[in-house]
Amino acid sequence: MVGFVRMAVLALAVVALGESTVFAQAIAGVVRDASGGVMPGVTVEASSPALIEKTRTAVTDGEGQYKIISLTPGTYTVTFTLTGFNTIRREGIEITNDFTAGVNAELKIRSPFPDRAH
Repeated sequence: MVGFVRMAVLALAVVALGESTVFAQAIAGVVRDASGGVMPGVTVEASSPALIEKTRTAVTDGEGQYKIISLTPGTYTVTFTLTGFNTIRREGIEITNDFTAGVNAELKIRSPFPDRAH
C-alpha cells in the first residue's frame, strides 16, 4: 500500500510539474507614446498558427504594461492598436519553452490626412 501511495504522489508531481512548464511561455512589454509617456488601454494581440484560438488579446494597464500568458511555443505576430494612433505590428517573434519575450511598442498619433504629403 505504501508503494502505491508513493507512486501516486510521484505521478501527480510529474503531471503538475509538466503542466507548469508547458504554459510558462509569455509575451510582455510596455507601450509608450512618442514623448515616452505610458499608454493605458492599448489592445495587444498575439497571433500564431500554434494557438488553437489563433489569437490571444490583452489590454495595457494604467502603467502601459501588458502580459499575454500561457502561450504555446511557436512564431508569433504582435499587433498594438488604439483609436487615433497608428497600428504597430511586430512579426517573427519566436516563443520557446520557459521564455517570456519582451515586446515593447511606441505608438504615434495617426495623421488625420493619411493621403496628403506634408
